[in-house]
Amino acid sequence: MNVDVITQKIIEEFKLRMRLGDDEDDNLKRILKASHDDLQRICGDYDINTHEVFKELVFERSRYVYNDALEYFHNNFLTQLNNLNIAKALESSEVDETV
Repeated sequence: MNVDVITQKIIEEFKLRMRLGDDEDDNLKRILKASHDDLQRICGDYDINTHEVFKELVFERSRYVYNDALEYFHNNFLTQLNNLNIAKALESSEVDETV
């Protein structure tokens, strides 16, 4: 897995969405990386650059962290988290059946 999945492009997209300036890049990269890692742990290995739903969840979780409201994220996005988790499990089971 690429250790630097939070590229400058991802940071710029998040800053644009949150209407943030350039002085917070290091903090935002840390927040985005923690969100990415947490969501991969919960949902499975998704590519933030190609999977729009996963990217959206990383951004949403990061927004909650930035606004000091992380305790509300998992409950508010439980359906989306479960859907990604189930999709990854089904994908994995399909691979197992073909082997």
